[in-house]
Amino acid sequence: MTFPTQTILSAAAPVFILLALGFGLRKKKILTEEADSTLMRLVIVVFYPALFLDLIIGNPALKEVPNLITAPLVGFFTTVFGFLCAYGLARLMGLTRGKGLRTFSFCNGINNFGYIPIPLIIALFDDRRTLGVLLVHNVGVEVAIWTVGIILLSGRFHLGALKRLMNPPIMAMLLALSINAVGLDGSIPEWVMRLVGMLGACSIPVGILLAGAGLADLLGKSRLFKDLKIPLGSIALRLCLLPAAFIALAVFMPGLSFELRQVILVQAAMPAGIFPIILARHYGGDPSVAVKVVVSTTLASVVTMPIWLQVGLRLIY
Repeated sequence: MTFPTQTILSAAAPVFILLALGFGLRKKKILTEEADSTLMRLVIVVFYPALFLDLIIGNPALKEVPNLITAPLVGFFTTVFGFLCAYGLARLMGLTRGKGLRTFSFCNGINNFGYIPIPLIIALFDDRRTLGVLLVHNVGVEVAIWTVGIILLSGRFHLGALKRLMNPPIMAMLLALSINAVGLDGSIPEWVMRLVGMLGACSIPVGILLAGAGLADLLGKSRLFKDLKIPLGSIALRLCLLPAAFIALAVFMPGLSFELRQVILVQAAMPAGIFPIILARHYGGDPSVAVKVVVSTTLASVVTMPIWLQVGLRLIY
């Protein structure tokens, strides 16, 4: 199977167009900040859980025990590896505690593991099996964020952070896996799954629009080009070094399913996630550093993402 550059660009283009649309809607005050909290709650409580149910119930790849074990472990350890690499680079850059060290390490360790990878996987592979594996993989990422990541960011363990793991999407995933395990996936009426699918389909465009609006807010408040070592260091790590390491993992690690190799490849090409900015504010990090990491890697990924996808796809196929 081959993936011409035009195919990859066509797969990535809708994501960046939606981001730009969200950016423009915020600038024109059509998508207002007042609407953000309501829309985000709708995504988290309704749309995203529906997506989990739609993609996991009856998914044959998630009836294979190795995927259920290996995928979250890969998500956890690749995220922790990102934290460690970012911490080492931050020390080499001269960042110290209280001066951006923890925030730089935390934000660069977490890629965008939801709204951008899902439409890319749909466009590139059109494979429900791979989408299901991505969602299970992301559970490991979330565990890494709320345990190792929060300790790294704040300097101490927060028992309350673990409660965040029992969020609506994760609960929906556990329900869906339970339905598969007891063999009820074939007994759900077609109209119910069609309704769930319709709700789940709303999560991605709405989520990306909100991310674009958030970038507009961040660019308005951030002096991105002050202290260039943070954005340049972030681009070098998040969009150059880590993608190379993760693609090597996807190509050479034995025992991985083909769907998980595809997931690792797409994750490798991702910029830093946006949500860590909120966590940096809440857990004593430096929001200005978080904004620089997120904005710089997101903007630069317009160029780097198609390149890494092209490289990775040629290697795993």
